[in-house]
Amino acid sequence: MPMRMYTTSWCPDCWRAKKFLRSNRIAFEEISIEQNLEAAELVMNHNLGKRRVPTFEIDGAFYGNPPLSELARLVGVAERRSE
Repeated sequence: MPMRMYTTSWCPDCWRAKKFLRSNRIAFEEISIEQNLEAAELVMNHNLGKRRVPTFEIDGAFYGNPPLSELARLVGVAERRSE
């Protein structure tokens, strides 16, 4: 199963993370917490009541807005510095 990425349409951190994942050809399922209330609740449950985005679900573990260096480590790729 590809990782899940919980997002909003207005989030610049979400845009950066999606660009990073796509440039590294990492498959992910994007779920909007603006359109999916159950997803919003899930994100809040894993982020101390906050609607923190992007939140990633990777192999059953949740990561709330990790820096790109941490996301790179989590998905097993080197972070590119040329952005």
